Amino acid sequence: MNQNKPARHLALAALASAILVACGQSPSAADKNAKQSLNTQSNFVSNVVSYVDPLIGTKGPYNHRQAGNVSPGALVPFGMFNFGPEHAYTEDLLAESEGISKKIREEKKRVPVSPGGYNYQASRVKGFSFTRLSGTGCLGASGDIPVMPFTKELTFSPATDPINAYYSAGFSHDNETATPGYYQVGLDNGVNVELSATTRTGIANFTFEQADNAKLLFRTAYSQLGSGDAYVKVNASKGEITGYVTSGNFCGYLGEYNRRDYYTLHFVAKLDKPISGTGAWKDAEVFAGQNSSRGGMGYGDNGWPDIGKGSGVWVDIDMNSGETVQMRVGISYVSLDNARENLQKEQSEQSFAQVRQNAQNAWEEELTKVKVESDDTSKLSVFYTALYHSLYHPNVFSDVNGQYMGFDQQVHSVKGSQTQQYANFSGWDVYRSQLQLVTLLDKKRGSDIAQSLFNQANQFNGIWDRWTHNAGPTGVMSGDPSTIAIANFVAFGANDFDVAGAYDSLYEAATEPTEFDLSDVGCPVFCRGQKPSLDQWQQLGYISDQSNSWEGASETLEQASSYFSLSQLAARLDKHKDASRFVNEAGFWRNIYNPAATESLGYIQGRNKDGSWKGDFDPFSGHLFVEGSPAQYLWMIPHDGAGLAKVLGGEQAMSQRLDSHFRKPDGTWVLYRDSAEFSDVSNQPSILSPWMYLHTGEAYKTQQTVRQTMQDLWLDTPDGIPGQDDLGQMSSWYVFSSLGLYPKYPGRADLVLSSPQFKKAKIGNLTLNAPQASDEHIYIEALKVNGKATLNSWIDEAYINTPVTLDFTLSDTPNKAFGQAPENRPPSYAPSIR
Repeated sequence: MNQNKPARHLALAALASAILVACGQSPSAADKNAKQSLNTQSNFVSNVVSYVDPLIGTKGPYNHRQAGNVSPGALVPFGMFNFGPEHAYTEDLLAESEGISKKIREEKKRVPVSPGGYNYQASRVKGFSFTRLSGTGCLGASGDIPVMPFTKELTFSPATDPINAYYSAGFSHDNETATPGYYQVGLDNGVNVELSATTRTGIANFTFEQADNAKLLFRTAYSQLGSGDAYVKVNASKGEITGYVTSGNFCGYLGEYNRRDYYTLHFVAKLDKPISGTGAWKDAEVFAGQNSSRGGMGYGDNGWPDIGKGSGVWVDIDMNSGETVQMRVGISYVSLDNARENLQKEQSEQSFAQVRQNAQNAWEEELTKVKVESDDTSKLSVFYTALYHSLYHPNVFSDVNGQYMGFDQQVHSVKGSQTQQYANFSGWDVYRSQLQLVTLLDKKRGSDIAQSLFNQANQFNGIWDRWTHNAGPTGVMSGDPSTIAIANFVAFGANDFDVAGAYDSLYEAATEPTEFDLSDVGCPVFCRGQKPSLDQWQQLGYISDQSNSWEGASETLEQASSYFSLSQLAARLDKHKDASRFVNEAGFWRNIYNPAATESLGYIQGRNKDGSWKGDFDPFSGHLFVEGSPAQYLWMIPHDGAGLAKVLGGEQAMSQRLDSHFRKPDGTWVLYRDSAEFSDVSNQPSILSPWMYLHTGEAYKTQQTVRQTMQDLWLDTPDGIPGQDDLGQMSSWYVFSSLGLYPKYPGRADLVLSSPQFKKAKIGNLTLNAPQASDEHIYIEALKVNGKATLNSWIDEAYINTPVTLDFTLSDTPNKAFGQAPENRPPSYAPSIR
């Protein structure tokens, strides 16, 4: 346990106390709350925001490119506005990466330091942007309208500063604070920055130690991966800056399809100190005294913006040294008028302290929906930080008046029972557990997200895109995650949306090939079809290596999960003929299992269109499948573990294969970024693997492997998230695993079991008691469900609608009888016909 954590916890509690005082609550009440949160022997912890450390996951264990890419800053749960720092490159960071150094110095390209804008190993800030994504793998997205408090003259255009060496300021982590709903940093240029946010607005305090040359730079065009257009105008008499940026280009450097505009962000910023002067720049030119500027950065010739492009303005602030200029900002993806209305409705005349306290309260309300009992402050910090990161996305996308920009680039309004439209759906990632967690905590939000996805599909030729960014489909990654997501929403109780309409749309997508399914436009990374090469699926029973997909074998596995989820949704709607059909199609994974893939072992293997096996097969190659090897993808069959055991030669053979996947021959664990021969539980293709032991009858090995993964890979340090967090997906895996639960099945709410690491927990209708929980007691000795003893290593969906209590007895030695008998294992769903 990190011995510094209790001191940090008390310091944050004291900070929370100071906020409460500013908002009118007595110090004694705040102190009482802080003390209560430490008294965790027999109660659920309270004041849980004080356990959250937003800097966990901001540092790479090897170099700055390996971080979790989370974005610390000021935001509320699922907020449109994510107010935080955009870091700049420095010489030491460039020295870590020869490729990036060459791209900047020789190719003259603009490269973000890190997705999300923030990297713990950076030491300079180039601005504070209004929107960001958290944990992406592609190097940047959003990061719109960075505003930089600046204290020097503009002697040349910021567009021509290759690594922002001049137009930035240094900082130290010693002068930085990040808590839920609040971010603060003291810059080396003498400006102290404080940020907070509401759902659609932000507020900033910029305190200038020396005010002789105080100014703010509005870098309007400088979204993280460029912009097609940008405009900004200053109204000095009103103290107001307005404008917009038009951008897109998510992962555009990987392929030309996404090098396009698909959203426009409008903003209004109001200052409470007089503007005494203005200036502007466009590309390489600077215009002193000008009050407007227009021009985007573009996306270059290969998805990387060119250095020397872009526009913005600066404003000189009339203030005294030591004073604070406050900036209030409203944003909208629809219009400037909506941005103004969002600002007026959500901030009104609230003080900074009130906005900050409201943001903290919003986080406390969300985070305490999962209650735990523990006296281990380190585990509490990792757990509540993971839960915090799980609740960043998707983001509210509609304005306070209900309007939002659709995928057809037309203005729409939420209607019916939907209360808000959501955007930023990283489907390939979050279908696995993050959306289930979000729905378990708030069925209404789950319903709204589901309706949002259906709305997007209706606005995009009936296609359910797999990775949506603001008002645009991107096609990024593989499979059909939307079908799984919709089935999961309904399974987890979120049915307050047009379920029947959604099913009809998904049924059509699953049975009728579209021109996009049959087209290779955007492939491999951005295939536009929801069911790439659906004609092959229907004719061959698999997706071949000669197809409109990003690797046929991994696409086949993804689609098998999608069809299984659709079968479960069909059954819920009493469409039993459809359910039977789709369960059978979910069994197509068997068509790409080659029992003779190597001399001694069978694997999932790519097949050619003529039925022959794809040549040059290497089960340990990380390049044959999407972000994984055949050895890692072998286990990605969540709905038919018993069927997998059978083709592998039986449960003992499957268990031995899993043993060699998680351990080297000398018995040491290998869970993270070793050879692709082994697991990598930091990435999606491997996160199901520990739970597959349940189908061998050796449930204790799941308990052991899940606990070891949490212990080794998840830490209360800046490098404490293994790999990209992927919009909260990996954090949601940790949240579920900490509770001893996992939503293994696409389209079902059954949960498979491991051992909880907390003495007591409550989530939704589930209460979990595990009084012996500790680092040593990792095995389930006994289990009672609602008072009845069971050896089952899973629970069914009953907890969605009725209270269920799980009483665990944990031990430091395995009870091999738990989950051993076939009737005690999680169910498998095999096709009824072959």
